[in-house]
Amino acid sequence: MTTDSVKKPSVLFVCVHNAGRSQMAAAFLTTLSQGAIEVRSAGSQPADKVNPAAVEAMAEVGIDMSAEIPKVLTTEAVKESDVVITMGCGDECPYFPGKRYEDWVLEDPAGQGVDAVRPIRDDIKIRIENLIASLTPAAK
Repeated sequence: MTTDSVKKPSVLFVCVHNAGRSQMAAAFLTTLSQGAIEVRSAGSQPADKVNPAAVEAMAEVGIDMSAEIPKVLTTEAVKESDVVITMGCGDECPYFPGKRYEDWVLEDPAGQGVDAVRPIRDDIKIRIENLIASLTPAAK
């Protein structure tokens, strides 16, 4: 069986502004899964740009998010994702049966400096590592 015949799991991270938590989660998942998982992020009211403190905090751990742009949440993005994770921001997603929905309660980094964003970043990384373990088959 080739890897092409197996559909990659896909994850959508949703937060209202798609500028901090969801962007950090998507960047961690993209990096740590090494392409094994399809990653999307979006928000119902996307901001103009990604939170600079989030970009700085991720750069400290070697992940460049400087080119990321907040994206609007679409029904199609939810429909195309296997797992939909809201980031404790109260954003509502369309519901489709058979999808895995999670809500990660995380402090909002909006308007905070990098010192306040680091613990949020570190919490997200741990959650992402657990998510990857739940979505990828264990190496035998």
